[in-house]
Amino acid sequence: MISGENQAIIDNYVEAYNAFDVEGMVRLLDSDILFKDFSNGGITTETRGIQEFKELAEKSLQVFSNRRQTITHYSAVDDRVEIQIDYEAILAVDLPNGLKTGDTLQLKGKSVFEIKNGKIALIEDYG
Repeated sequence: MISGENQAIIDNYVEAYNAFDVEGMVRLLDSDILFKDFSNGGITTETRGIQEFKELAEKSLQVFSNRRQTITHYSAVDDRVEIQIDYEAILAVDLPNGLKTGDTLQLKGKSVFEIKNGKIALIEDYG
């Protein structure tokens, strides 16, 4: 069972993410936040602490002209909350993999959150 408080924290984080509101995202984080992004079976990005997370979040603002995560399902897994997401974004720059400015990305993925003392202590993104 997911507490209403934890669900609200995650909802607020996703709302801030969708709004390109880095400060809003950071306000919800534990000072030692651990962020990991997994793709193709391995870790593609990892940050520890608010400063590293904030730098990564600010860099990603330049990559997308629009982005939206839509939560499709919540589940409790041990002491963590897992959300299933639909993700859509429009690129603001050309990427080395051949995607071009204006291209639309549409993905399904999941994010795992661990919340301690009312703050997000862990985020793992799987895409």
